[in-house]
Amino acid sequence: MITRYHRPTTMEEAVSLVGTPGVHVIVEGTALSSNAKPDATVAVDLQSIGLNEIEMSGGAIRIGSMTTLADLSSSSLAPALICELAKREAPSTIRNAATVGGIVATNDPESELLAGLIAFNAFVTIARATSIHDYPLETALRNPGFIDDSVIVDISIETGGTAAAHRTGRTPMDRPIVMVTGHMDAAGQVRLAITGVASHVIAASPSQVDALTPPTDFRGTSQYRKALATVLTKRVIADLSEGGP
Repeated sequence: MITRYHRPTTMEEAVSLVGTPGVHVIVEGTALSSNAKPDATVAVDLQSIGLNEIEMSGGAIRIGSMTTLADLSSSSLAPALICELAKREAPSTIRNAATVGGIVATNDPESELLAGLIAFNAFVTIARATSIHDYPLETALRNPGFIDDSVIVDISIETGGTAAAHRTGRTPMDRPIVMVTGHMDAAGQVRLAITGVASHVIAASPSQVDALTPPTDFRGTSQYRKALATVLTKRVIADLSEGGP
């Protein structure tokens, strides 16, 4: 049960608070009840420490962790595919409250936005009591507890190259059963990110798709999901070879 609430105004204060026992960090205003740690008694709200900007930094853009999905979906700096995936992540009533940092912290294995960020080789900046470092986003997501006792500062992605995504869902508006997102950089290197084939969104090269062993659930068997991943990968590669969808 949450019994205390803090709204720090500096990064130093925020990092100090999240490093104490029993803290739940509020990185979005949509799912505190379901996502709070069972033993959490203190809520730390990050809205007032200035993490809601999208800005260029060299050849990359940095997306503050408190940037809402609505702001990301309408950004003129972010790649068009990332804007579209932010829009697909949640209905309009949720996009105004849900944040990019919240999507990262929730680590939904079916998140289309996470897939897009990973395909663009995203890095996440994490602040802890003793350090602040950038880590590959996919590394952070595949290690449970990696972002515990820390503040997600921002997510950075390269903006060049071409990108494409294909998905299969039960209906056009449903979460995808499997989705494949791909990004081709200026050197012609292709990086894929796939949802619905593991306990988290995975990064892969085209040659690794045949080795997937997806889980089975009520929406499809392991074999069906693997077949979807194979077909969708071919469609993404075709789009990338033609310069994008």
